[in-house]
Amino acid sequence: MKKALTQKFFDRATLKVAEELLGKYLVRKYRGKEIALMVTETEAYDGFKDKASQAHRGETPRNKIMFGEAGRSYVYFTYGMHWMLNITTGKKGYPAAVLIRGADVVSGPARLTKFLKIDKKLNNQILSKVTGLWMEDRGVKVSKKDILRSPRIGIPRAEEWVDKPYRFLFKQKNKRP
Repeated sequence: MKKALTQKFFDRATLKVAEELLGKYLVRKYRGKEIALMVTETEAYDGFKDKASQAHRGETPRNKIMFGEAGRSYVYFTYGMHWMLNITTGKKGYPAAVLIRGADVVSGPARLTKFLKIDKKLNNQILSKVTGLWMEDRGVKVSKKDILRSPRIGIPRAEEWVDKPYRFLFKQKNKRP
């Protein structure tokens, strides 16, 4: 069973979406070829107060997508060399998104975007088969006992937000659904 996730799935609390994306499939159609990878790691960025979020200081041309409707790709360039894929969540006007950190055999958000040929052309696109990037539920059941919550990675200047358990991944890489 393959069922594309709709905007309704993403129009919910960011932490819930980040956790429930584990076991879902990120699908990319590129040059006629379809690649589907199971999401194994995510990070949540939730709202104005989250000092790890690019939106905590307000809306800018770069982060304005986070303030928009749920279910859009927020693809940005970082460190002068890597693309990052986030998916917007929650209500319009509330800046929130989930970073896709890993899927199947691809570990790390930069490796993932490189592997799937994701770049700025996909920025601010609604996730759908029309755009060539979407998420699917393929019936994989993920038990909460198999999920590890931990602090996010690479945000040393986020003050009290450094230790928030907003990163979700399978407890054991070899033991996943």
